[in-house]
Amino acid sequence: MAPEAAARPTRAELRLAAREQSRAQRRGAAKAATRTALLRVALPSVAALGVAAAAAITVQGEADQQRAQAAGRVPSQATADDAPDGTAAQAAAQVAADGGRTQASRGDARQPLAGTQPAEAPPAPAPAPEPVKPKVVMPVAQHGLGELFGEAGSRWANRHTGIDFPVDGGSQVMAVADGTIRTQWNPFYGYMSILKMSDGTEAWYCHLRSYKIRKGPVKQGDVIAFVGSSGNSTGPHLHFEVRPAGSGPIDPLPWFLANGLDPR
Repeated sequence: MAPEAAARPTRAELRLAAREQSRAQRRGAAKAATRTALLRVALPSVAALGVAAAAAITVQGEADQQRAQAAGRVPSQATADDAPDGTAAQAAAQVAADGGRTQASRGDARQPLAGTQPAEAPPAPAPAPEPVKPKVVMPVAQHGLGELFGEAGSRWANRHTGIDFPVDGGSQVMAVADGTIRTQWNPFYGYMSILKMSDGTEAWYCHLRSYKIRKGPVKQGDVIAFVGSSGNSTGPHLHFEVRPAGSGPIDPLPWFLANGLDPR
């Protein structure tokens, strides 16, 4: 006998089998997705736990080190050699030492080397002092004296009241100091220039040929007149007198010497 033909499933049975297969596939996919998500969460969590544990160990080690320093058992500047092997304190000490060396190196790099510093410029030399201006100057350029103060002779009614500079006619006559000039004529002194200084002292220039400045203020060294032989004179020369305020004539030679000048 021929075998019996297998019964063909109905459409309803086919639809039911398809639904069961789809459900099985969805359940398998869901399980696989769940396993993947769990793996993704679990792996970072393990890493985070490891970091947290290391941080906790470090914090605990630092706290232990601080308590030990407060108790005086551990020096404040700990090094890697001071901590026992394999402890967090050793690692912390090593980091602190390295950081200190790094900071010191950076600080040293910022400081300029002594040899590279520019040398200070030498102080500027002090200006040379100006030469001290003498209180008075010579009335003529040529030194040398003729008749001196107080000499007697037939040429004077009493005694000689000044000193004579035997210089050529036309020689320049200078103001011996700052002051004020006035001029006059006298039959014995001839043409005269009288210089009055700030302290009231008067200098008389006699037997002049002519004037350059007749009146007004003058400065030390200004040319005020020219040598001549006017009045009671036997030849060209300058008769020079010094008369302090309210006094008669004095010897001009000590007066010049006291002011740092020697007309001889």
